Amino acid sequence: MLSGKLVPTRLRTERTVAAADRSKLKLICVADDPRWARVLARDKAADGQFWYSVTTTGVYCRPSCPSRTANPQNVALHDTLASAKATGFRSCKRCHPDGLSLDDENAKLVAKACRLIEENEEQPSLDELAGKVGRSSSYFHRVFKAVTGLTPKDYGAAHQAAKVRQGLETGNSVTGAMYDAGFNSSGRFYAKSTDMLGMTPSRYREGGINEKIRFAVGETSLGAILVASSEKGVAAILLGDDPNKLVHDLQDRFPKAELVGADPDYEALVARVVGFIEAPAIGLGLPLDIRGTAFQQRVWQALQEIPVGQTVSYAEVARRIGAPKSARAIASACAANNLAVAIPCHRVVRDDGSLSGYAWGVERKRALLDRESRETAAAAG
Repeated sequence: MLSGKLVPTRLRTERTVAAADRSKLKLICVADDPRWARVLARDKAADGQFWYSVTTTGVYCRPSCPSRTANPQNVALHDTLASAKATGFRSCKRCHPDGLSLDDENAKLVAKACRLIEENEEQPSLDELAGKVGRSSSYFHRVFKAVTGLTPKDYGAAHQAAKVRQGLETGNSVTGAMYDAGFNSSGRFYAKSTDMLGMTPSRYREGGINEKIRFAVGETSLGAILVASSEKGVAAILLGDDPNKLVHDLQDRFPKAELVGADPDYEALVARVVGFIEAPAIGLGLPLDIRGTAFQQRVWQALQEIPVGQTVSYAEVARRIGAPKSARAIASACAANNLAVAIPCHRVVRDDGSLSGYAWGVERKRALLDRESRETAAAAG
């Protein structure tokens, strides 16, 4: 009576071994698949390229899913979303593999916030913006900065400055440009206008014509140097081999300004800058006229905080300004720098520590870093 219900021991053992072999084969296949490494790394760049399902939890996920890493023995990889759905498993509630990725959702959220800032005459408050996009103020602030590299307030200020420039460039009066940009107080406008424009609004409206830029050329151990200043401060420090080319470079950077050279008094200031180039640790101690976009200025401020004798990667600078995905934009900001050594873009290197491009030549970059390293070592010893 019982014989029909019993499985021979030998057959039961063979089935168990066969099942174990299949599990082992599956483990080897998934663990050795290059895509599994991207799952382990929670690689957001892999989202949309493939999906994976987990038999023990009965869910399917995108590669960047933040859930606890599954045992590869229980995982299947899928080339398409349809294939993942065909397992009959449910969609993961943490990574939402059927819809937009978290990064895409955040980008959409920030784009909406940017439109709100641009369409309002007055800068909306952080709480107002967060409420309009349906997020908490702290979360929204963090996401906005990560996506744009700026805080909502800084973005609003940059947009307002762009409107002022546009108004002045299209022939509006200074007063008209002021009101069109959302300033309701002339005192508040003029307090900010020079920082926004690099000169007075009336001079900017005239195309920067007649702005006086004093300059002089000198020599350093790194070659020729040109230093130029506006009324606000040092506006350019350029390095090179040919003094004449440096003058042409200055003309290209300030095409509408009146360049004034051969000033004996100004040459004393150049001597101070030369001394700073030779020994950066002493500091420059001169006011700077830093002109750039709001993002560039954030980058340049971060560069000025890198101590003498140290280097950081482009990715690290991006993290420091709260925009971890903007490493390429960091490199562009470094390339746009007018103030060699004063804004120390030479202290930014690749992730592996190797030297990348430098506006004034990689060899000068290497020489500056070697010099600063020796200075730091000597001071420590």
